[in-house]
Amino acid sequence: MGNILYTFSRVNQLGSRNDDDFSDRLSHRYTTILLTVFSILVTGKQYTGDPIHCWCPAAFSDAQVNYANSLCWIKNTYYIPIGDLLPLEDEPRRSKEISYYQWVPIVLLGQACLFYLPCLVWRILNSRSGINVNNIVRTVSDSDHVNPDIRERTIKYLVRHMDRCFENQREYRTGWCIKVRQFIATKMCLLCGRRYGNFLIASYLLVKLLYFLNALGQLFLMNAFLKTEYMLYGYEVLRDLAKMDDWTASIRFPRVTLCDFKIRMFGHNVHRYTVQCVLPINLFNEKIYIFLWFWFVVIACSAFYTFMSTLMIAIAGNRIRYIKKYLKLMGRYDKETEKKVIGKFVNLYLKQDGVFVVRLLSKNTNDVFVSEIICGLWTFYKNYRRTGAEVAMV
Repeated sequence: MGNILYTFSRVNQLGSRNDDDFSDRLSHRYTTILLTVFSILVTGKQYTGDPIHCWCPAAFSDAQVNYANSLCWIKNTYYIPIGDLLPLEDEPRRSKEISYYQWVPIVLLGQACLFYLPCLVWRILNSRSGINVNNIVRTVSDSDHVNPDIRERTIKYLVRHMDRCFENQREYRTGWCIKVRQFIATKMCLLCGRRYGNFLIASYLLVKLLYFLNALGQLFLMNAFLKTEYMLYGYEVLRDLAKMDDWTASIRFPRVTLCDFKIRMFGHNVHRYTVQCVLPINLFNEKIYIFLWFWFVVIACSAFYTFMSTLMIAIAGNRIRYIKKYLKLMGRYDKETEKKVIGKFVNLYLKQDGVFVVRLLSKNTNDVFVSEIICGLWTFYKNYRRTGAEVAMV
């Protein structure tokens, strides 16, 4: 138990970074832990309990009963409804075999790894962006409830730090080709890179898409693993509940199955037996996979929604409105005199990556703190960077 708790603590440390939003953490942190816990529980049920009980002939000794239970667990059982005739041939029986239940713990662990994979991709790409998003967000989160003096110093530090990050990403080369590339990158996001100021958000959109495809692909994976129409499983459960039917009578997770095996007696006598077996583990597996079906649907919807909302931030007009909202909140925007300046501030100074960092800050702290940082960048830009930023792009 101590080793298990230590493992969970290490997973929590790996997932304690703040360079993503709640939807991402729902996938790579909570779902990973959830699947790992399910894997441990199923493993405990299988190897510390009795996962199968077979109804053997009365002539069987205890040793033969134990042998039959072990053999049927290893070689798979098959399911034929109690009202159907039992086929005499072997092939129809083999086509009804249930072969997944022994592998459930391993598959659950594999799924946990798949849910964590997009997070690893994001952190690799993030480390190459030139902007330490985790450090910025962590500093803001740690300073959210401190006294005003420390809070003010923190804001000044973050403004200078973010300005240096934007300065390092600026394109100082000139020429019509550079101008065309910058225009395409700013307006249409068809080009991405650190010099275009959109490497970070392009990487994040890719990772968001991976989160969505992973959650959707998990449903197809379960469909292939269980060899059933798992894609419709949750819908069928809801339909049965609406009709007041017994939703637990599932052919996907049968409790009572059949098992064929042969025993060699003295000489060349081979006796074939067909026994009826109970799989208590399937009662547990069924509840897990019902929950996972709804959970994966929620994860997929959440990932798709946040992907679209992040994509909207990449659009130039939406970026300006987003930043303008925070400036208005602090009374720092004058529409009559600063209408053109705000566009240059967002498109030439912050660019897509800067607005994206602000958006991540808003996901991990309050709007007042984010507004103060934006106002600090706004003031710094007008006082020190406005001329340099405009000249670099002309």
